[in-house]
Amino acid sequence: MTIAAVLTAAGSGTRLGHTLPKALVPVSGEPLVVHAARALLAARTADGAAVSQLVVTAPETHLDVVAALLDDVVDAAAAEVRLDVVGGGRTRQESVAAGLAELTDDVDVVLVHDAARPLVPADLVARVADAVRAGHVAVVPGLPVVDTVKRVGQGDERGRPVVETVPRADLVAVQTPQGFDRDVLERAHAVGTGRGASEATAASDDAGLVEATGVAVWVVPGDERAAKVTTARDLLVAQALTTGALA
Repeated sequence: MTIAAVLTAAGSGTRLGHTLPKALVPVSGEPLVVHAARALLAARTADGAAVSQLVVTAPETHLDVVAALLDDVVDAAAAEVRLDVVGGGRTRQESVAAGLAELTDDVDVVLVHDAARPLVPADLVARVADAVRAGHVAVVPGLPVVDTVKRVGQGDERGRPVVETVPRADLVAVQTPQGFDRDVLERAHAVGTGRGASEATAASDDAGLVEATGVAVWVVPGDERAAKVTTARDLLVAQALTTGALA
């Protein structure tokens, strides 16, 4: 089975307090997108398979910059990799759809990863890919939820009432990369096309689109290092992890 990765890197850096697009914000001297791409290309499945095509969705204004940054990463990869850099959409869902449109005909397994998770370990990438190749057509990595989670109802300016306490044992916090049989993912995006144009209706992850088609999604163990960089604090944590200041 041939593996491709769609790396979403078209988001803004507004919540990071940066003028650069989020994927180009540096951690230890290298942009988030470079860290994420390197991890994807370093992954090897149980039988030694690697990502053979990397499709990156980037801001239209920075396509050449992203391509130049990733050329070096691809050249340094141990396996031969095709690189495609395309413009992202108005939402994450539209960006992934744009990436899927660039896949070569021989691709069977698709990994979808967010550049905002730059420190994802290569073994987590491989774990997701292996699960898809073993027969689970939709796979997500997840971590146990450690906080108590409560469902709330409509409230007022003073607060909102608790409706129920949700059992933590039934919950996981989902990460990326998410892995899919190509046909399953493409069908899900085709069905959900109308949702993707607006942030209010777009799916927050690809597994949600697949679930909506009635296909079962499986969870494999995630990794704390695959945390998402959203705020300035997250960026500081990522910096500390890459420099060894935070073990």
